[in-house]
Amino acid sequence: MPLAEASTGSAWRIEPATAERWDDFEALMGPKGGSGGCWCLLWRLPRPAFQAGSAENGAGNRRAMQALFDGPVPPGLLAYDGAEAVGWCSLAPRAAFPRLASSRLLKPVDDVPVWSVTCFLVRRSHRRRGLAVALLRAAADFARTHGAAMLEGYPIEPAKADYPPVYAWTGFAAAFRDAGFAEVARPSPTRPIMRLRL
Repeated sequence: MPLAEASTGSAWRIEPATAERWDDFEALMGPKGGSGGCWCLLWRLPRPAFQAGSAENGAGNRRAMQALFDGPVPPGLLAYDGAEAVGWCSLAPRAAFPRLASSRLLKPVDDVPVWSVTCFLVRRSHRRRGLAVALLRAAADFARTHGAAMLEGYPIEPAKADYPPVYAWTGFAAAFRDAGFAEVARPSPTRPIMRLRL
C-alpha cells in the first residue's frame, strides 16, 4: 500500500525504497548516478569514503546505496507516476548521516532526537507540481511509523527566485513550509533548519 497519493493532476504514489524497487531508483538516478556519482550518499558517508566511492560514475556509492535498499529499514521514499519513479527523498535518523555532524552550518539545534530529510531528486518533468511536498508528507508518516517524534530538514531558501532546482537537492524551504514544517534556526541567510513535530 502506498504511503501517500497526490491529487494534483498526477497519478503518483509514494513507496518505501525497498530492494524490489532498486531498479526504479537506479533509473531515476540516471547513468551518472545522480550528481557526479553521489547515489544520494553525500550525507551518509564520511568524506573520504564518499569521494572514493564516486569514481567511475559512483560505482562504490552505488553498491553502498544498494546495500541500504537491501537492509531492514528503507533509506528513503520513491514517488511514482504510473510505473515510473519520478521522485526520491532520503530520510533516516540523524545519526545515519555522519556528514551532518561535521557540517559547519548544520550542527544539531538541541538535544532532541530527530529524523532527517536530507536529499531530494525530482525528475525534470515533475518539478513545480507539488511532488516535494507530497514526499515530505509521506516522509512524516514513514518516520512516525518508525518511532520518530521529530522530523528535520535542511532546505535552501535562495535569494533569487530563479534558483536552479537541480542545485537544491536538500529541498526548498517553501516546500517544507507547505508540508507543515517550521523554521527553528537559520545558520546562514539562505539555509534554514526546519522541523515538524510528529
